[in-house]
Amino acid sequence: MSNPPKVRHISECFVKPQHAVEESKRPFYLTPWDFLMLTANYIQKGLLFTKPPAADDQEGFINTLLDRLKNSLSLALVHFYPLAGRLVTQQNENPPSCVIFVDCDNSPGAKFIHAALDMTISDILSPVDVPLVVQSFFDHDRAINYDGHTMPLLSIQVTELEDGIFIGCSMNHCIADGTSYWHFFNSWSEIFQAQGNDISIVRPPIHKRWFPDGYGPIINLPFTYQDEIIRRSEEPELRERVFHFSSESIAKLKAKANEEYKTNKISSFQSLSALLWRCITRARRLPLDQITSCKLAINNRSRMDPHLSQDYFGNSVHVVVGVATAGELLEQSLGWAAWQLHQAVVDHTDKVVRGLLDGWLQSPFIFQHAQFFDRYCVLMGSSPRFNMYGNEFGMGKAVALRSGYANKFDGKVSSFPGYEGGGSIALEVCLTPDFMSALESDEEFLDAVCLSHQQQ
Repeated sequence: MSNPPKVRHISECFVKPQHAVEESKRPFYLTPWDFLMLTANYIQKGLLFTKPPAADDQEGFINTLLDRLKNSLSLALVHFYPLAGRLVTQQNENPPSCVIFVDCDNSPGAKFIHAALDMTISDILSPVDVPLVVQSFFDHDRAINYDGHTMPLLSIQVTELEDGIFIGCSMNHCIADGTSYWHFFNSWSEIFQAQGNDISIVRPPIHKRWFPDGYGPIINLPFTYQDEIIRRSEEPELRERVFHFSSESIAKLKAKANEEYKTNKISSFQSLSALLWRCITRARRLPLDQITSCKLAINNRSRMDPHLSQDYFGNSVHVVVGVATAGELLEQSLGWAAWQLHQAVVDHTDKVVRGLLDGWLQSPFIFQHAQFFDRYCVLMGSSPRFNMYGNEFGMGKAVALRSGYANKFDGKVSSFPGYEGGGSIALEVCLTPDFMSALESDEEFLDAVCLSHQQQ
């Protein structure tokens, strides 16, 4: 379209927890894992639903939906009270340093936006590439987490299409990682479906902060000015496509990788990640001696000793890395590449996690995009293990999942469960236009992907 329709904001308001719990009146301190995210973008994920066909009174339907969403959000925020707060920085003079925490008690709450767009579900899902307008389904476009000092830590945008509803959620990444993000989303859906004022949920979040032995809860950062922390970056033009891999295709990849390396230890996801690493590296036509890497975002909770609960609310992620030259990666087998990733995961132990944290506490730093992600890497983010399609808001199962501008760059791949379940996976791939075109004609890639699947 030469002049595509634009998203119109109809109304916005703030939603507070229905009542305050005692612990929300105290500062919510950030951990080293949280501080690392200060200059990353908010997490932006959302679900696209079909409007019920019987909704003859469209205005009545949307008003009822909005009221129920706001009411259930207010109840969910009783459990997830840090999301209703704002970041606060306290400056210290001797020694010069600062303390950053969440004030949950003196904040306007989470933001709630009602918007509309004169397009259909087909307009969003049928194009080969994800349309740019999808980025407008989310608030906090291009915001970084440090902006949570003045912006809501949680913003919900409900965008009404001609035949659908998109519920987009922007959440501050200093407050939550992917595990905690979907924990909140799942609990909000659970409360919505209960249709009452009963705020009991199956998995209450654990807000007690986790710090390495001898540290916490107050960590003084050796920074006194914003410009010591803040780095903003704008990405070049990217193409974004969602590729579908059936459970059968993934099983074949896993079997092939294990057979080639003569093992049975390589997982489905390690096999799929190795495929992306090889095919994107080939699409980039790198010199054979160029060092490349495949980075996997990894949940630390189950790797701690003792384990940290999956209900721990906050960040507990690191990145593990497989490294090879482009020549080595493409000359060796898929199984060889997958084994490098398998070994990186196995080596990420409690001792390693604690060592990384100890190193950070001795010399604190803030994650800077350019330091961690170069133009020769592939980063596998999100997880097909997250319960995304189990979220319902009175309109049945979502038809698709989409994300915003946040945390995307050339080589970023986000993994979601496939729409039909059963072990299928959808990958959201971001590449420069030339590299995407090369990937689309890569024989090894085409042999595994299901290009006919449109609603992913």
